[in-house]
Amino acid sequence: MSRAAFRAWVIPLALLAAVLLVSLVVGRYPVGPGDVLRIIAAKLGGEAADVPETAATVVWQVRLPRVAAGLLVGAALAGSGAVFQGLFRNPLVSPDILGVSAGASVGAVTGIFLSLPVVAIQGLAFAGGLGAVAIVAAVGTAARGRDPVLVLVLAGVAIGALLGACVSLVKVLADPYDQLPAITFWLLGSLASTTRGDVLSIVPAIVLGLVPMVLLRWRMNLLTLDDEEARALGVETTRLRLVLIAAATLLTAAAVSISGIVGWIGLLVPHVARSLAGPDFARLLPVALMLGGGYLVAVDTLARCLAATEVPLGILTAAIGAPFFLWLLIAARQAWR
Repeated sequence: MSRAAFRAWVIPLALLAAVLLVSLVVGRYPVGPGDVLRIIAAKLGGEAADVPETAATVVWQVRLPRVAAGLLVGAALAGSGAVFQGLFRNPLVSPDILGVSAGASVGAVTGIFLSLPVVAIQGLAFAGGLGAVAIVAAVGTAARGRDPVLVLVLAGVAIGALLGACVSLVKVLADPYDQLPAITFWLLGSLASTTRGDVLSIVPAIVLGLVPMVLLRWRMNLLTLDDEEARALGVETTRLRLVLIAAATLLTAAAVSISGIVGWIGLLVPHVARSLAGPDFARLLPVALMLGGGYLVAVDTLARCLAATEVPLGILTAAIGAPFFLWLLIAARQAWR
């Protein structure tokens, strides 16, 4: 196996496996690695595990859904970040560039303000994220005769600022003893109350978003060229961008709907994946998915073990991601492509 293949596949897979096992073992109720494997094997085989019932409940009912959610959310954010950075040919682009996170925030805080059930809050967050990008796309379509990429970015910034103001207004109107803490906690991101149903609810959207990315992975490389060069090679750049933007938006909206706002993953992880796998999107995408899922699972494990009170994910991802990103910028020897 070549050194490049080892870096691109073996390292991410090994890190992901180690993180998943550790996340199921550690916690306020520690469970041995052997017991974890026996519990999972017994549950999958429909048999009773030869371990204490409390351990089986903790692993199967509490930790496993949370780990699965962290894996899906982290992979979705990292994959969409890799797509957006390639589409806009900009290393500073993240999945919320078109207002997905802002739209999801408006939907979620509205649901919390109206005291709706959790399922309705998640549904409103998902719809809000998609709706925000639909508005941005409509603005981009109306502003013809200009650079479509620049119009989308500027429209995303403007719509995001407007939706941020809406979130602030709801926070001002919310009950400071009940609703406001819930809104603040959601905006900081958390997987604390994730259930198996939550995980299953976002699987169809994530699969639907990943399919076009995988099928179009070779053409994605051509979008790093100028539009004239890409068209000369037979690529309809406008249509391809729209399809990939829709797919990445679907991934981000699905992830944010159950986790809240978790920053830095879609910005940081694609850079690390690119340093391991190179700029070829066919290799970059799976590596970004593995690293993103493993990273969020690791951060979530740290969040529930770091202190007596669980630390929100948004605080940890920013505290870890910002210094690491600065180090990556200083230490990177290769130009971003």
